[in-house]
Amino acid sequence: MRIVTLNESVKKDILGSLLKRSPNQYTEYEATVNEIVAAVKDKGDAAVFDYTRRFDKWDVNSSNVFATREEIDEAYGQVDDKLIGILKEAAGNIRDFHKKQVRQSFITTRDDGCILGQKITPIESVGCYAPGGKAAYPSSVLMNIIPAQVAGVERIVLATPAGANGKVHPVTLVAADIAGVTEVVKLGGAQAIAALAFGTESIPKVCKITGPGNIFVALAKKACFGSVGIDSIAGPSEILVIADETANPRFVAADLLSQAEHDEMASAILLTTSMELANKVAVEVDRFTAMLSRKDIIEKSLDNYGYILVGETMDDLIDAANDIASEHLEIQTKEPYEVMCRIKNAGAIFIGPYSSEPLGDYFAGPNHILPTNGTARFFSPLNVDEFTKKTSIISYSRVGLEKVHESIEYFAESEQLTAHANSIRVRFTEE
Repeated sequence: MRIVTLNESVKKDILGSLLKRSPNQYTEYEATVNEIVAAVKDKGDAAVFDYTRRFDKWDVNSSNVFATREEIDEAYGQVDDKLIGILKEAAGNIRDFHKKQVRQSFITTRDDGCILGQKITPIESVGCYAPGGKAAYPSSVLMNIIPAQVAGVERIVLATPAGANGKVHPVTLVAADIAGVTEVVKLGGAQAIAALAFGTESIPKVCKITGPGNIFVALAKKACFGSVGIDSIAGPSEILVIADETANPRFVAADLLSQAEHDEMASAILLTTSMELANKVAVEVDRFTAMLSRKDIIEKSLDNYGYILVGETMDDLIDAANDIASEHLEIQTKEPYEVMCRIKNAGAIFIGPYSSEPLGDYFAGPNHILPTNGTARFFSPLNVDEFTKKTSIISYSRVGLEKVHESIEYFAESEQLTAHANSIRVRFTEE
């Protein structure tokens, strides 16, 4: 990995480079995605099935587009018992954590008879997307479905592509069943997002779509937003490690590579005040990379977006971390909680040498579907709130309104909205 002295110019250049990875920058794909979305909206099943036959190479139709109970039961027999046990344990951790996020409706009353409150209602239906194809990501299936189930969503649809044999990867089906899915639709890509957003003859529309995917999935979510809710538009994975001279260079190097192996656009950055640590981490990165199975992807990722940045003070590192607003942030310093308290922008923070990022990916419980590309400045991890709606409740008595009606009327008239004012005034004047 390249070692660079941290300064404002370097930070600005790196931020600019990282932002180029955002799905919003890939305008060359937008026309294709918009064409797919428009076709699905207009032609329904015919378009969805045609694109799936073209892209995924299997003969989909209305009778086989959903995974059956028999397919799910068959999948259990194709996944080893040890992994099934681990999936159930991870699901328990994820469910326990997200249960703590549940909010209750509330009502407040006043002596004058006025009532104010907030009603929290689960979204009626959601579509959870999980990438498929050659690889399977059961961890993302659990992270998507379980918060929706905890929130009380009645219809939870998992959309994930099938292989050329028309089958979804067995471990994906098992994870979905453990998580509590109600339907599995064997569709991927932009056509799956559009089908969930607008509905087709076979696939009822949903109210919201969540989950990560490739650039076509991300741009389709963007194109469908407004007709359907979305969580966010996810970009490539990223990790930022803040470490000082007390950090273990082997741990730091291994953690950086855990994200670099995702794809060639993934970002892995070390921020440190120690040039000695920087050099040791660079050596360990080369050593680990040589023995890892995804060596080619890791090398391209590090060439594109891998940096070891050496700053003068911890203040410099914290400022840079807040500007970058990384998806994953590890803190491996002498005083990690002091550093953590000064971090404003990060999707998830991992504290200490034994809180490696993959702990969060698979097992700890907090959600691993996180904001990317600097959007941690204003987005949160996927959570139970994403699957609920909040409705305000207002009930005033005549006594309560009489005390304030003249102020409301004056306020409305200051905006030249006389009908607003009249709807208050009429309650205290003769016809």
